[in-house]
Amino acid sequence: MNQQQSSSDQWPGKRIGLPAEGPRSIGRLGRRLVAIAIDWAFAVVVSIAFFDYDAFATMGVFVAAQIVLLLTANGSFGHLITGLRVVPLAGGYLGVWRPIVRTLLLALVIPAVIWDTDQRGMHDRLAGTLLVRR
Repeated sequence: MNQQQSSSDQWPGKRIGLPAEGPRSIGRLGRRLVAIAIDWAFAVVVSIAFFDYDAFATMGVFVAAQIVLLLTANGSFGHLITGLRVVPLAGGYLGVWRPIVRTLLLALVIPAVIWDTDQRGMHDRLAGTLLVRR
């Protein structure tokens, strides 16, 4: 018997064992957009202050801030302000390589806008990470 589940029985992250809402649920699009806007604004301000607003410097500041903050706080300024954090899919320590791979793919943009049914971008899938609510 082939039963279809209603949309209320499905949510992003269900098939990987995450709750529908609350702590450790998948970070939704609104929070993600606000978080990346905060992170980009920070990079722009630093670029204006120290590099006379150079596009490459802005991207460099963005990438450096992402990697350092993921390594030290499991989230960027934007993530932390919006109540998100990055965790490894398998649990445990995020490690050094995951923040680097995730950030470099995020900087390419395209991997970040290709999502699966769990609302995980390709950058998160390839790095083995999840962006979840704190």
